[in-house]
Amino acid sequence: QVQLVESGGGLVQAGGSLRLSCAASGRTFSSSAMGWFRQAPGKEREFVAAISGTGRTLYANSLKGPFTISRDNAKNTVYLQMNNPKREDTAVYYCAASRSGGVSFDMLWYDYWGQGTQVTVSS
Repeated sequence: QVQLVESGGGLVQAGGSLRLSCAASGRTFSSSAMGWFRQAPGKEREFVAAISGTGRTLYANSLKGPFTISRDNAKNTVYLQMNNPKREDTAVYYCAASRSGGVSFDMLWYDYWGQGTQVTVSS
């Protein structure tokens, strides 16, 4: 059974930094795309970033720079480094994994999802 477990969420001050982790189990995703999405209260889930099995990255236009996605295939884990977060980055952050290798911003591309981790940015 495939499981994606996010960790690292919590309360962070605006201008600080936070690193989210997503550990996968049940299968190896080293050649598959993995990504992060987020959902703020009252809003739809939106794409944040994704990384392919070969390390190609894709970001939401507004988040490239402050956020960095990376992966450690040996640990079957993907990370999201959040630098200088703003209050509007407050959301539940979800990890996703695809059976396919290419990256996409489309939620339908991803076959597996974690339960989410809350990130709250205070001013």
